[in-house]
Amino acid sequence: MEFSKIATEMNTRIENGDQETVEIELDHGEVVNCAIMIVLTVNEKDYIVLLPLDKNGQNHDGNVWFYEFIWDGSDKEPELGYISDDAEYEAVSEAFDLYLDDVEFDELVELPEEGLDGEE
Repeated sequence: MEFSKIATEMNTRIENGDQETVEIELDHGEVVNCAIMIVLTVNEKDYIVLLPLDKNGQNHDGNVWFYEFIWDGSDKEPELGYISDDAEYEAVSEAFDLYLDDVEFDELVELPEEGLDGEE
C-alpha cells in the first residue's frame, strides 16, 4: 500500500501520539470525538479513517467513518470533505480493508530482521 507525502506525514504524527483525536460536528449540531486511525491514499487523494467514540472514549460497534482529508502540510488546520460518490466510498473502504489485512498479517507473523538468505 502506498501513501502520499501528506498521508505519510500525518500517519507519522498519529503513530507518535501527536494527533490522536478530532472532533466532528454532525449535521444536527452534535459533536462527536473520533480517534484517528490512519490516513489512506486512494487514486491520488487522501482519506482519513475515524473511529467515533462515546462520552467514555469507547467504541462498541466497530464502525468507522471515512472522509476526504484535505491538508497542504502547513500549520493550517486540515479540512475534511464528505465522500458522496458511491464508487469513491467503496474504493476507500476496500483500501481500509487491505490495510487491516496487512496489519493483521504483521501482527500474526513475526518477520525476521535478517535477510532472506539468513545474513544480517
